[in-house]
Amino acid sequence: MKLAALADAEPRVFWLDDKAAPEHSPSLLGPTEADLAVVGGGYTGLWTALRAKERYPELDVVLLESETCGSAASGRNGGFCDASLTHGFANGLARWPEEVGQLEQFGADNLAAIGDTIARYGIDCDWQLSGELTVATEPHHLDELAEEVGERDGVTLLDQDAARAEVNSPTYLGALSDPSRMALVEPARLAWGLRHACLLHGVRIHEMSQVNRMHGKTLATATGSVRADRIALATNAFPSLLRRLRLYTVPVYDLVLVTEPLSAVQLESIGWRNRQGVGDASNLFHYYRLTRDDRILWGGYIPLYYFGSRIDPRHELRHSIHELLARHFFTTFPQLEGLHFTHRWGGVIDTSTRFCAFFGTAHAGHIGYALGYTGLGVGATRFGADVMLDLLYAEDTDRTRLRMVQERPMPFPPEPLRAAAIHLTRWSMSRADSHQGHRNLWLRTLDKLGLGFDF
Repeated sequence: MKLAALADAEPRVFWLDDKAAPEHSPSLLGPTEADLAVVGGGYTGLWTALRAKERYPELDVVLLESETCGSAASGRNGGFCDASLTHGFANGLARWPEEVGQLEQFGADNLAAIGDTIARYGIDCDWQLSGELTVATEPHHLDELAEEVGERDGVTLLDQDAARAEVNSPTYLGALSDPSRMALVEPARLAWGLRHACLLHGVRIHEMSQVNRMHGKTLATATGSVRADRIALATNAFPSLLRRLRLYTVPVYDLVLVTEPLSAVQLESIGWRNRQGVGDASNLFHYYRLTRDDRILWGGYIPLYYFGSRIDPRHELRHSIHELLARHFFTTFPQLEGLHFTHRWGGVIDTSTRFCAFFGTAHAGHIGYALGYTGLGVGATRFGADVMLDLLYAEDTDRTRLRMVQERPMPFPPEPLRAAAIHLTRWSMSRADSHQGHRNLWLRTLDKLGLGFDF
């Protein structure tokens, strides 16, 4: 039975199950002061602290993390570092057509800067400019991908034979190949490397230091407090200390599997010599990649939302969904029958109605925020960190003049409408996938309003 492949899968995050994990920093004890306080030790917070010290070396920066740096979404994701700042070219074109070229260039520059940072600090995170394949598994996908080829530079539409020559699956009908705007990375190691770079620059990091209250310029934890001239909020999926932001994102759980290492024969049976990141073109899509030691990470398909935007570690494991993912895996790669999974987990991300991050300030410009990355934050968080610093320090830059930066998404409705709308949207997306891409009245209405739900 295919599901026997899950029998020994440990409920642990593959990336975090690593002997390279650093010892955590001491908790905040007592009162202190800083020029800049960063709340959150994921990618957004780590990039903000690091970029602050690179841009303004004189600043005294403190970072507060409720658990350990990289323990949430930043250490649990698939490690796809996309150049896009807008959750794909099509989304950027639909929302900001007049600046999509500039946004694409910002994204390419940002991706290159991440690679430069990894090289400069010697971060061992298996950074690979691998490119990406978006594979067609239904006939209507081919038309959609062909349309994208007509709008973008540097991408190629592959026919069935060419697609299967790259990665051998009987489900592929063709693929869009983007060889230059995607990198793969070991996500937890990237977070740990950024943490180390922050420490090298003198950032004071306090882990196991959850901020319980923000009053003016003071942040309070259970064991201490920080008074800071400026505060950068980088909590993303978790409830914002600015209550008015809580309707602008919802937490969505994404579940993942990782296999045991493939043998040389198994690898040969699927090809994948160029080691691209792969995602299919469905609304409810799978993403997958090879790891450094030739495992396959396999995730996605069903974004899970819980009523009231509840966040609970128990949501990170759902056997029925992991079983479904395993079945889909062997449908895609039947030649790997007999392969076993070693890890299964889940993580929570923040999604916004415009599918990409938004930015702003509060309290007369002394508090900044960046959130809503909608699953594409591995790369875009560095750009978000620079935007947040621009705003906090009143820098007039090409970034801050972007309409994408100046605008905010429409908020999600309150409960129970929120849950009803999200579940209706997910059902409609699934129905479109099984009806040749036909979007029902609900999805067409959301399209006209520029709204949606994704991961």
